[in-house]
Amino acid sequence: MPGSGPGGAPAAIALTPILSARYRDQDLELIAAAAPGARLVTVSLEGLADGPLDDVEVMLRGPLPAATFERILARAPNLAWVHSATAGVERVLPAARTRDITITNARGVFSEPIAEYVLMMILAVIRRLPQLLELQRERTWQPLLATEMRDVTVGIVGLGSIGRAVASRALSFGSRVVAMRRQGGDPADLAASDPSLAGIERILGPDQLPELLAVSDMVVLALPLTPDTRDLFDARTFAAMKPGSWLINVARGGLVNERDLLRALGSGPIAGAVLDAFRDEPLPSHSPLYGISNLIITPHTSWTSGRVLDRSIELFRDNLLRWIAGEPLLNAVDVSKGY
Repeated sequence: MPGSGPGGAPAAIALTPILSARYRDQDLELIAAAAPGARLVTVSLEGLADGPLDDVEVMLRGPLPAATFERILARAPNLAWVHSATAGVERVLPAARTRDITITNARGVFSEPIAEYVLMMILAVIRRLPQLLELQRERTWQPLLATEMRDVTVGIVGLGSIGRAVASRALSFGSRVVAMRRQGGDPADLAASDPSLAGIERILGPDQLPELLAVSDMVVLALPLTPDTRDLFDARTFAAMKPGSWLINVARGGLVNERDLLRALGSGPIAGAVLDAFRDEPLPSHSPLYGISNLIITPHTSWTSGRVLDRSIELFRDNLLRWIAGEPLLNAVDVSKGY
């Protein structure tokens, strides 16, 4: 539904920090050009606004805490659409359901850098990079046997834009790829209607997750956090993984039971894990995760690249033009499902 401003533009747009502390001048210019006459209101992570919020109809939202978002929502009775500059929207869903607010997300914006991160980590593990660096620190000359990508089976749990980007890159390196998504099916039939699925050997449903785990050398988590997926990877799941396999989580920390992961890293059957997302972020310095030798930790940085901010603003601009024109929005979230 178009806004109440000139030509259907929103009367006001709230802008919270997204991928950097401040919006660049060119970002503000693109947004203003898409919605002439709309008042732009910047809002801090603490919820402090540089103007009134009572006429805000659209929000570009970054990683706001849920409590901050709720405070803003209480001061913005006319808010009709929130575009999340993150792929995950679990923090805004409760309020969105209460107020019947349209939610869109950043699906596709981060797929390229995250897929490259995953391939970097797979290569680092199979080429024994952590051990080689340790040998360098010890000033020890000891060649190590490595594995080729063609001998690696990559299991992708979640076959959205990120999962598909990972699959494409793994296939280009010669790996075998199996995947799980909401609905499985015959890969050839699915690829006929969606060429991005071509080359994936098996596409399984959620009830077939144990089959994926049993054959995968690298298990990549690329699915949203919902009530159905919270703690999906717990003691039972780890026990079903292939001996010597690795877990790579580039999605949400809540997918993994961290206590069960610690036990699995110590006693198997998995050989190691790569975590870029955690239940508590920033990860506290006293977290026991830091002291695990077969765990690689990165500070939720898999999504970063010099192009991400440009894509984020361009997607919001494109959706803003659609919203003003009364057209369907890109990346609309099914609030009932949570993604």
